[in-house]
Amino acid sequence: MANRIVLNTVSYHGKGAIEEIPNIIKTAGYKKIFVSTDNGLVKAGVSSLVTDLLEKNDIPYALFSDVKPNPTIENVQAGVKAFKESGADAIVAIGGGSAQDTAKAIGIIITNPEFADVKSLEGVAPTKNHAVPTIAVPTTAGTAAEVTINYVITDTEKERKFVCVDEHDIPMYAVVDPQMMMSMPEALTASTGMDALTHAIEGYTTKAAWEMTDMFHLEAIKLIAENLRGAVKKDPKAKENMALAQYVAGMGFSNVGLGIAHSIAHTFSAHYDTPHGVACAVMLPVVMEFNKEYTGEKFREIARAMGVKGVDEMSQEEYRQAAIDAVKQLGKDVGIPDYINGLKEEDVEQLAKDSAADACAPGNPRDATMDDFRALIRKVMPR
Repeated sequence: MANRIVLNTVSYHGKGAIEEIPNIIKTAGYKKIFVSTDNGLVKAGVSSLVTDLLEKNDIPYALFSDVKPNPTIENVQAGVKAFKESGADAIVAIGGGSAQDTAKAIGIIITNPEFADVKSLEGVAPTKNHAVPTIAVPTTAGTAAEVTINYVITDTEKERKFVCVDEHDIPMYAVVDPQMMMSMPEALTASTGMDALTHAIEGYTTKAAWEMTDMFHLEAIKLIAENLRGAVKKDPKAKENMALAQYVAGMGFSNVGLGIAHSIAHTFSAHYDTPHGVACAVMLPVVMEFNKEYTGEKFREIARAMGVKGVDEMSQEEYRQAAIDAVKQLGKDVGIPDYINGLKEEDVEQLAKDSAADACAPGNPRDATMDDFRALIRKVMPR
């Protein structure tokens, strides 16, 4: 079976990259832009870094700023309605994972209206048409949603998140400009950065991993280990490197999948509204411990990329533990807790069921039973 890589048609990186957006729009011949973002970014003046460029270049646009954290089915449907009313023919998505995921779902439904219920997009939906042309402008260094074929929507009625995987949803253009991320508070920088690390480590150890994605993931791990602490302290160069690191991780995991750290994290976010990056960061070392006997020599390379010295002189048991310890230490250094706030014993059974049913679970290097899910979830109970 052939290995597949799906990436943006074009991506722009580095300080000042957003200056390319008007040229992209004019060259492509788009007539009106639907700007998808959230109200917090509008109030903070982050979205205006892009919309001011549109105005300066006489490019008409409609602003949809009703994106919610952990976007819901209803949020997507409201966006679809707003897009239809706007008369736009392209999307500029400004924001973190929630804004990007909302834009992906809107763009897919506009060109594939038979999926207007949103729920039918779960898993690998048989869409026929590519989404509305989208220019993705991330404002966080973590989700890599601008370069992935995945998005996550919350079903509030069933208190669950569902993952949608569709090569038709990938943004045509990604504009990764670190200046769009400079206003991120410390806690958000930390949690999104640990989300990126989870992408890189799970993508590197997933069942579908192969040589090309391994290159992406190891470089991403190295960049994150070297730069996340500095990025949390608002070092501009470290933030720029984190913008690149999370994108490189996305180039990999989007094409090979993830594992049960993400399966369980999705479930925590759906039930407790836990920030996704926090949930991933809490679960990552726990799941690494669970998976370690099923990863061959890969934890040695993870330890090396995390900056651990002397890994070639270590036994397999030692380098595996060193990799786990290095991840734990990074999380601790950037202020990530080691438990999930609000987690209760009476919720464990449903959480385990939802985690096992999550689309990321099959990629895990070690198959997890229901008893395994229960045990892993109990490990992150508040103490």
